[in-house]
Amino acid sequence: MARAFDEILGGEDGPPTRDELAAIARWIETTPPEELRRRQRSAEATFRQLGITFAVYGESDAAERIIPFDIVPRVFLPDEWTRLSEGLIQRTEAINAFLDDVYGERRILKEGVLPEDLVLGNPQFRPEIAGMRPPHGIWAHICGIDLVRTGPDEFWVLEDNARTPSGVSYMLENREAMLRLCPELFRNFRVAAVDSYPDRLLETMKSVAPRGVAAPTCVVLTPGHYNSAYYEHSFLADSMGIELVEAADLVVDDDVVWMRTIAGRVRVDVIYRRIDDDFLDPLVFRPDSALGVPGLIAAYAAGNVAIMNAPGNGIADDKAIYSYMPEIVRFYSGAEPKLPNVETWRCREPQALQYVLDNLEKVVVKLVDGSGGYGMLVGPTASKAEVEAFRAALIAEPHRYIAQPTLALSTVPTLADSGLAPRHVDFRPFVLTGANMVQVVPGGLTRVALKEGSLVVNSSQGGGTKDSFVLMDDPVIAPSQDLGFGQTQTMGGMTQSQGPL
Repeated sequence: MARAFDEILGGEDGPPTRDELAAIARWIETTPPEELRRRQRSAEATFRQLGITFAVYGESDAAERIIPFDIVPRVFLPDEWTRLSEGLIQRTEAINAFLDDVYGERRILKEGVLPEDLVLGNPQFRPEIAGMRPPHGIWAHICGIDLVRTGPDEFWVLEDNARTPSGVSYMLENREAMLRLCPELFRNFRVAAVDSYPDRLLETMKSVAPRGVAAPTCVVLTPGHYNSAYYEHSFLADSMGIELVEAADLVVDDDVVWMRTIAGRVRVDVIYRRIDDDFLDPLVFRPDSALGVPGLIAAYAAGNVAIMNAPGNGIADDKAIYSYMPEIVRFYSGAEPKLPNVETWRCREPQALQYVLDNLEKVVVKLVDGSGGYGMLVGPTASKAEVEAFRAALIAEPHRYIAQPTLALSTVPTLADSGLAPRHVDFRPFVLTGANMVQVVPGGLTRVALKEGSLVVNSSQGGGTKDSFVLMDDPVIAPSQDLGFGQTQTMGGMTQSQGPL
């Protein structure tokens, strides 16, 4: 594997020439490591006090875990962000068009762009939803599209998350920590604000309410406090000023959803659900689900409630469908994808399967419906036993897997036990689609592989997070300015982004 490109310190050609990145590099180099470590410990102590934890299913101490936070930010320059935003909007619009089509006319299947069995025979395709259409025709209201970088101008989409993408609360809390602990960076750089996300999310929710509803009632539906992302559910509901509800709080009467309150029943118009399809409505999906609301899909089909994200979206998350995203983008937009996919071998195809079997020690193998870093083989770092186990699994059920090359993911300086060291990162930006516009949040969740040499960034696999700075045009930093600890200069206040996120 080739040497990784470092986003702040540069690559084989030396340090970056852009003034903003050079100034960030000087801040890293001149701030004493112990001071960075003190700030990092302070941030993690705050996260623990706030209860910002996550669970790893099957582990008894899961409730006590926080996602490790790294004090060194990741930085996106204005022109980089403009290019990424255009690609994210194009891809999100294609995902929405694809979902609307496969649950409706199925033109993309009739014209042979995708194999019919890959969609209609996919476990993530929900035939129960076919023929239904969400209010305003929007399916994927909140998308988290995972990106990786391999060079100065090389960004790739790693996967799409259109069901219940998580991580927004970490994006917001990481920024709060950085504002408090590293104020000098915000005095010297025009960093786009992310704190308007809850307001933008609420605007999106209200915009997709059933037609004719003037003042929609919106709620966040959670499976409960045992869920690994429960903190995020409660955080978002509180930030938006709306109710956090569980299934027992809702009832469907005559195809209308009502919320039980101490003052009586209140009609619900928009539900941001954080429950998987299987458990959403026991009358339609799993009959043994105690997490869902009986009759919810009937109310949805009648057009009396909007559900964000729409039921059935899982087909757009499937990694075999992902491999066709360039064709999907071309089919619905008539243009070339602005953000490319990572090369992908579909193991359901005999020739691709043979290539993967012959190169297992070199590739990354993933379950088509996997998430969280589970069910994955990273060939170059796997043991012989792990490789052989995956070989047997691939031969037995090849349709369940895809494979990709092992990329030299970019690195960002990270505070390790031994001091500052490069660590691999990925990035999850968030895209909101409402009835009036598509918005890209000027930031996102940077996940970092804290283990030296590791390419697995998932929190359940030992990864951490960083704040993601999106710099605005006309930086206030001067090339010769020293940003080291105790040597900052005030060059202007933090500026919030204007217009769409």
